[in-house]
Amino acid sequence: MKKIIKAALATTAFASAFAAAPAFADDAIKITGSATLATEYSLRGVSQTDRDAAIQGGITATHSSGIYVGTWASNLAGYGTFGGSNMELDLIGGYSKALGPVTLDGGVVYYVYPGANGHPLPGSSYDYVELYGSVSGKVGPVNAKLGTYWAPKQNNIGGHNVWVYTDLGLPIGGTPITLKAHGGISTGTSAYTKGLDVVDYSVGADFAYKMLTFNVSYVGTDVSSANAVLWTSGGNASGRQITKGRIVASLTAAF
Repeated sequence: MKKIIKAALATTAFASAFAAAPAFADDAIKITGSATLATEYSLRGVSQTDRDAAIQGGITATHSSGIYVGTWASNLAGYGTFGGSNMELDLIGGYSKALGPVTLDGGVVYYVYPGANGHPLPGSSYDYVELYGSVSGKVGPVNAKLGTYWAPKQNNIGGHNVWVYTDLGLPIGGTPITLKAHGGISTGTSAYTKGLDVVDYSVGADFAYKMLTFNVSYVGTDVSSANAVLWTSGGNASGRQITKGRIVASLTAAF
């Protein structure tokens, strides 16, 4: 528990440090960030915190050209952790460009697990890289995105992985509510898919108030009870508990 608290504090410390930072002299650079408290950290439908609470934070610097760099972090537990600080730290770099009614976005994410390398065996390593791309825009009243993440073959994740997903959002006029839906499918030989094709999904709603957004969603995967044992780890939750449909809630403050 002490490790989780330590990781959670580290997660938000770097984000809050930027919140009060002075504006850049170059007006072409914009700094944005967020801090989130969630009932769990769900990644592509699978709980990364053993169904326990997560504290998360992120910061991004975007140039007017569309180039951006950022970082994001969360505490981990159970299936999601590899030891060390029980923390995931994402280092992100990309480029976004609006072309008429659509926005194109692409970049690279380097996933770091501080202090985990060398555990439990000397020489073991868990850091890895993914490339991503997406196109987003409006389809009638719906905000829509179609994207993919590709992890090239890497020993640290036991193979390669491709994740294709779509996100949909329908703002309810005159209210602070946006209805949300998500669907994705992962395939490949990495430790995430276990050699299977994994469908993940969520349906829910955002409730916005000024800089705060509260989300509640039903999240899960199509992993069967028989196959869920492949996701069982040393945590308190079973593989079935971290992959089946469940309610996840979060509160995010943007700055």
